[in-house]
Amino acid sequence: MLDNWIIQLFHEGKCANAYQVFGAHTCQENGKSGVRFTVYAPHAKKVQVIGDFNQWSGEGYDMERYQEGGIWTLFIEGIETYALYKYRILTQDHRYIEKSDPYAFFSELRPKTASKVFDMEGYTWHDGLWMKRRTRNFERKMNIYEMHLGSWKMKKEGTKDVDGEYYSYEEMIDQIIPYVKENGYTHIELMPLLEHPFDGSWGYQVTGFYSATSRYGHPKQLMHLVDACHKAGIGVIMDFVPAHFVKDSHGLYEFDGGYVYEYPDIARRYTEWDSVYFDLGREEVRSFMISSAAFWLHYYHFDGIRFDAISNLIYWKGNKNLGVNDGAIEFMKRCNTILHDLYPECMLIAEDSSDYPQVTKASSVGGLGFDYKWDLGWMNDTLKYMKLDPIYRQYEHQLMTFSMAYFYGENFILPFSHDEVVHGKKTIIDKIWGNYDQKLAQLKTLYIYMYAHPGKKLNFMGNELGEYKEWDESKSLGWNLLEYPVHESFYRFRKALNTIYHSYPCLYQYDYYYDGFKWTIVDNKEQSVFAIIRHAPKGHDLLFIMNFTGNVHHGYGVPVLDEGTYTEILNSDRDTYTGSHFINEKPLVTSKGELVIYVDIAPFSGMIFDVKKKRKSKGI
Repeated sequence: MLDNWIIQLFHEGKCANAYQVFGAHTCQENGKSGVRFTVYAPHAKKVQVIGDFNQWSGEGYDMERYQEGGIWTLFIEGIETYALYKYRILTQDHRYIEKSDPYAFFSELRPKTASKVFDMEGYTWHDGLWMKRRTRNFERKMNIYEMHLGSWKMKKEGTKDVDGEYYSYEEMIDQIIPYVKENGYTHIELMPLLEHPFDGSWGYQVTGFYSATSRYGHPKQLMHLVDACHKAGIGVIMDFVPAHFVKDSHGLYEFDGGYVYEYPDIARRYTEWDSVYFDLGREEVRSFMISSAAFWLHYYHFDGIRFDAISNLIYWKGNKNLGVNDGAIEFMKRCNTILHDLYPECMLIAEDSSDYPQVTKASSVGGLGFDYKWDLGWMNDTLKYMKLDPIYRQYEHQLMTFSMAYFYGENFILPFSHDEVVHGKKTIIDKIWGNYDQKLAQLKTLYIYMYAHPGKKLNFMGNELGEYKEWDESKSLGWNLLEYPVHESFYRFRKALNTIYHSYPCLYQYDYYYDGFKWTIVDNKEQSVFAIIRHAPKGHDLLFIMNFTGNVHHGYGVPVLDEGTYTEILNSDRDTYTGSHFINEKPLVTSKGELVIYVDIAPFSGMIFDVKKKRKSKGI
């Protein structure tokens, strides 16, 4: 029967394994094999299990009310894996409604909406060494490749009237893993794989918070994909949607005729995305969401969870003027504390556009308890700067420097995500001022600046191709761009930059330490030239120089921190990257007692120098 301890924690809002009680579980009871169905429907007058095993008739399949508190349960003999089912609920106003299982582990392929019985146990994992060694990566390299699994590559592209044909989870193993390894990414971040009815929501309007989307196969095939990534040394982060859910009639919305998951107050119920906010002040909803997050970490071995739209949890409807949502704040603190206790090596990442303090500080000291936060301020400021005519960049110089005024207040990730390449926003390259060649030159320099800046990195798929076409979830990426020399050379440039990232600990080991970063040119507004030193105790320092105007500089004096030899290891203007080849071929050496090197700088160029410091004399 049911576990009373789990049920107690469920009602207290502290449960991380509610999925062990709720949902459809294959089991044996009284010597008979079958499935036990359990659902929380506190406002229901009656609940029945209907499915293909009883011709979708609830007669004789009434669920029993379990104690008090709105839980209903029923064991049905003879049901097997993949059986289709729903709950037929009699509401307080005497209506019958049919709902998918909120805790279903698998679902029918859209547009069908039934839940499927699926046994989550029994997958044999081969990632023991990875699991033993993984950490939250604060002092390790983390270069994330954000993906929409379906549209990275497609078997057949969709049209206005016909859905596309996707590769399965398992088919993606031989496609994506070699690509990610070759291009120097350490992790992939998968846009939501929680079951959702509409492809165009990209997975952000969810019906199945425990159900891996059937678009790409069944749950154990997803386990196989994660397992294969781990064996190849690639971490996997999953996008998670804790703020809201879709209004489709078979989902959580008015689940039992009453308000089970959403706010009773209509003024707080609906989102700007035409979906419904979770009432995260309610204990059973907290347990539902905490258990959902834990479910993905437990069964799928994900290495981290990226929590979407956190500002819409911090403030009512994401609006600071409406005040702090104390119930959701408590949920986040509790959720993160529980998940860290259960999975201390997993990363919890906040996508938060607000300036709410201490998002990445422990809840024990008043923080929200996340490990990382996306630096959306850096992203917005940087792209705003790049849109400007270079003549006017001198008047907005602070857009490139302000981020370091607040950077050490949180553990930031620098994102150029899917949000920046859709809905008429233009792609990264197309946001930049200038003609085709000028955009490409500045794009390379922009990425050198991104890697000079402390913080883990995240790029959406296609950014490495220099895509001009905005992302479309029904189309594959523009792989044909690699047939054009300028895009192929940019692709190679990005690979070279990622190789440097892997090779120099100063680019990741001291991300969140003051000693890891130093401006050496920060206030040259007129020329829009910047210089940065990155440092770590192990390995060489790196010097980055960026020129964000079309001016050329011969022998430009760049202050440095140490006497020594400065060898150029990457220049965006090199001819192999379709530049003019105005580079620094010979190592640059500081003069005795003078902490400066004299650098040739091409228009709109960026460069990286390996720093070999002069050994100090030991004296006599």
